[in-house]
Amino acid sequence: MEPGNGTQISEFLLLGLSQALELQPLIFGLFFSMYLATVFGNLLIILVVSSDSHLHTPMYFFLSNLSLVDICFTSTTVPKMLWNIQTQSKAITYAGCITQMYFYTLFVVLDNFILTVMAYDRFVAICHPLHYMVIMNSRLCGLLVLLSWMMSVLISLLHSLMVLRLSFCSDLEIPHFFCELNQVLQLACSDTFLNNIMLYFLIVLLGGGPLAGILYSYSKIVSSICAIPSAQGKYKAFSTCASHLSVVSLFYGTSFGVNFSSAVTHNAHSSATTSVMYTVVTPMLNPFIYSLRNNDIKRALQQFLGR
Repeated sequence: MEPGNGTQISEFLLLGLSQALELQPLIFGLFFSMYLATVFGNLLIILVVSSDSHLHTPMYFFLSNLSLVDICFTSTTVPKMLWNIQTQSKAITYAGCITQMYFYTLFVVLDNFILTVMAYDRFVAICHPLHYMVIMNSRLCGLLVLLSWMMSVLISLLHSLMVLRLSFCSDLEIPHFFCELNQVLQLACSDTFLNNIMLYFLIVLLGGGPLAGILYSYSKIVSSICAIPSAQGKYKAFSTCASHLSVVSLFYGTSFGVNFSSAVTHNAHSSATTSVMYTVVTPMLNPFIYSLRNNDIKRALQQFLGR
């Protein structure tokens, strides 16, 4: 890979969230705490679901996968940033940057697919309750997760291979705390037209397609809930999807907020700061949302922690 000045690329520089040295310990402590909360919170959800036979249902099978993806998602960016702050180094190797970008794209796309599959699960559970266990059998659940992984891997691999064909200029400073695809493309000296076309096409396709499926599922869910005669029945039906709806709102709200912010301000450091909500805060809050709003998870947590 030859950059614009004819020398071999060895590394990029991640400028992080702030250049102020006095803020580095604060940023380190804050992100270290959030990372620990994310890992232990999501790991606890996985352990609780696997240990309680009452939670061996499609809904909690998908929740366990979501928790696993959230751990991996956060682990692609935060540990490297913490290491850079601790060692007072901004460097990330070229191979490391491409690898980080690959796994970041993989897990954000996979997060999107898993949330869509969970919406379909709630749609079948509420709109077709008598056929729920027949439709959402273990084979279909495994197949949906497998297809989500395969599509995410292929999409991420495609982006990474298209970046590998680019040459880069001498200015290799990334105004972010991780190798974000759009920021890396802006450093390229060669033509990035195809990369940008592919990037925005997939953003529309992967953002609009799953979101349309989620909205359609919930439109049917709301219609079915409204048809339930008793208030208690309506509450019970809605409570089974309230946690998922909260997580979906948080995921799409923060992701659209980040994209809108970067498009309006054109300020890289502002975009890096707002992306913290999307990459760190959302995966950290998901376990708390499910543990606070879901009675089954709360009961299972109490039993698990009371052992």
